[in-house]
Amino acid sequence: MKIPTTTDIPQRYTWCLAGICYSSLAILPSFLSYAESYFNPAFLLENGTSVADLSRFERGNHQPAGVYRVDLWRNDEFIGSQDIVFESTTENTGDKSGGLMPCFNQVFLERIGLNSSAFPELAQQQNNKCINLLKAVPDATINFDFAAMRLNITIPQIALLSSAHGYIPPEEWDEGIPALLLNYNFTGNRGNGNDSYFFSELSGINIGPWRLRNNGSWNYFRGNGYHSEQWNNIGTWVQRAIIPLKSELVMGDGNTGSDIFDGVGFRGVRLYSSDNMYPDSQQGFAPTVRGIARTAAQLTIRQNGFIIYQSYVSPGAFEITDLHPTSSNGDLDVTIDERDGNQQNYTIPYSTVPILQREGRFKFDLTAGDFRSGNSQQSSPFFFQGTALGGLPQEFTAYGGTQLSANYTAFLLGLGRNLGNWGAVSLDVTHARSQLADDSRHEGDSIRFLYAKSMNTFGTNFQLMGYRYSTQGFYTLDDVAYRRMEGYEYDYDYDGEHRDEPIIVNYHNLRFSRKDRLQLNISQSLNDFGSLYISGTHQKYWNTSDSDTWYQVGYTSSWVGISYSLLFSWNESVGIPDNERIVGLNVSVPFNVLTKRRYTRENALDRAYASFNANRNSNGQNSWLAGVGGTLLEGHNLSYHVSQGDTSNNGYTGSATANWQAAYGTLGVGYNYDRDQHDVNWQLSGGVVGHKNGITLSQPLGDTNVLIKAPGAGGVRIENQTGILTDWRGYAVMPYATVYRYNRIALG
Repeated sequence: MKIPTTTDIPQRYTWCLAGICYSSLAILPSFLSYAESYFNPAFLLENGTSVADLSRFERGNHQPAGVYRVDLWRNDEFIGSQDIVFESTTENTGDKSGGLMPCFNQVFLERIGLNSSAFPELAQQQNNKCINLLKAVPDATINFDFAAMRLNITIPQIALLSSAHGYIPPEEWDEGIPALLLNYNFTGNRGNGNDSYFFSELSGINIGPWRLRNNGSWNYFRGNGYHSEQWNNIGTWVQRAIIPLKSELVMGDGNTGSDIFDGVGFRGVRLYSSDNMYPDSQQGFAPTVRGIARTAAQLTIRQNGFIIYQSYVSPGAFEITDLHPTSSNGDLDVTIDERDGNQQNYTIPYSTVPILQREGRFKFDLTAGDFRSGNSQQSSPFFFQGTALGGLPQEFTAYGGTQLSANYTAFLLGLGRNLGNWGAVSLDVTHARSQLADDSRHEGDSIRFLYAKSMNTFGTNFQLMGYRYSTQGFYTLDDVAYRRMEGYEYDYDYDGEHRDEPIIVNYHNLRFSRKDRLQLNISQSLNDFGSLYISGTHQKYWNTSDSDTWYQVGYTSSWVGISYSLLFSWNESVGIPDNERIVGLNVSVPFNVLTKRRYTRENALDRAYASFNANRNSNGQNSWLAGVGGTLLEGHNLSYHVSQGDTSNNGYTGSATANWQAAYGTLGVGYNYDRDQHDVNWQLSGGVVGHKNGITLSQPLGDTNVLIKAPGAGGVRIENQTGILTDWRGYAVMPYATVYRYNRIALG
């Protein structure tokens, strides 16, 4: 029998037992020198019947064989939680393995990437036979932590299949559970007798591989002598994956692909290759919308005529990084409505970088349906669009496409190439024939050049730099859809009458066809001295000297934790009379740089900061604002900011805002005031998931979401998720999971 150590028994018995042990050793040295301790298992039964084999417990730290659910890691990459069969072993599988060896069959090893054909003996094994990985694959290792239920295996790279990093085989994909989904966002503003509200929703049903979605918005305004209310159905569609084609099928409302032609809205059918189904595919990017608000302002962003984002921003520079455009292409029209009545308008070019395909890969995109736009000045002609890209040897990519409609025909051919250290480029030519609203016919060509490059040595990143030149007779499908040659779009009031104020960002004049356009997005790292960035576009037109120009130049840096930035913005547009240039300065000083606990963020004071911003526009209007902000609560999910300042128009001004990122949604409230007016604004957003076990409320949903079920574990945090807790039943929703990839989720 094994003698227990002093840590196995209470402390008060230690000295007594030690005395007994020493006496035994003195009396019976010969017995202890030649015999092992042994416990007869027959003592457990009275009738002398046989008992289970308990010999493995005599060696200590040994666990029974069987099936265990473990977190499986291969070459430091998380594969997922798996039920693995373990057998007892004397081989080295780690100090904490409990004497267990995982039992893998050939099918499982191939599923996690092992190239079984490279090992003849392994290839001859039966699929259901237990394989010892240490013997089958030279230099493979196994490390099992029984207490943590974590299994780490390493397989030499030469023994793995030549699939891309992160590849998940289709048989591992999960279509998800049947569910009802609702994503909502509600903002409101009340002050000085004016009320305005904006509500947007994205609802849907998931049944097997099918996804039904509806996206809509509601605008309401009362004040200044009129009343307007409007519901916009942005889109309704059914979507599903076509796995054999690695593609997605969309029926209903959507947007065309933008790899080749500019994206446009449609109501019809689209079948396109899905990059998400490919490993290491280019996922594209969502643009960052930057700007300067002189006062507390309402920010509105439109794409293809639809409002896709609306919120309230504090005075000073702002960045919108959580934007989710309805299309991967289509310029973003930004409107900033200041409290003093001024309005800023500018357009941010938004298109993908040159998309190069691996050799042998083919990508297609087919769309047929009616043209669809949120602009009431446009009609809905039927059209067909087809595009294709193919990867060629020597890192070339050939691509082409066509757009066909009753009054429009366009053909495009292009070639792209990876230049290695010199970046990536693409060049294409489009020939188009058009019939416009006045029945005039035109024919022209357009040449487009795109370039992208990241020079890590110099810290320079050309995210996108492009140039397009078009002859005088060149028009796009979007141009042909206009009902009139020139005009604005107007809002409608409650009685259906035109308002006096047009939506000036939707101005068009087909007599001024596009001539040449330069766009760029460049950032430059200065190492310890911060970074510079410049974004902008310059569009010229035929038959006029006017042009659209929008540029932003910024500098950001920090010193001993104090961050500061300088931003210059310049925008002017054809048809928009009030062009503006504005320069702004922003400084943020964390309180913890003034304490001995620098950068620790241990309490609310350490997480607080002081801020200052000042700006001046081309009309000589100045404003400045100083404030204090920070985060509260244990999860740091309540943020606040209070400020006071002065403007040259309205004198003193101030604001107070708070945002709470809760388990069941997010809530933001704000109060703004100046010499002439005051108002209150709020924002409420969240998600609702209906499933077979009930309804679960959540933070705003993403495209891919995970329902977490942990009965009896109410109020438990989800690891690495801000503000997300299980509800009283043990349910929670984790939004923004990665589609067609393993997602690791753990309770905190």
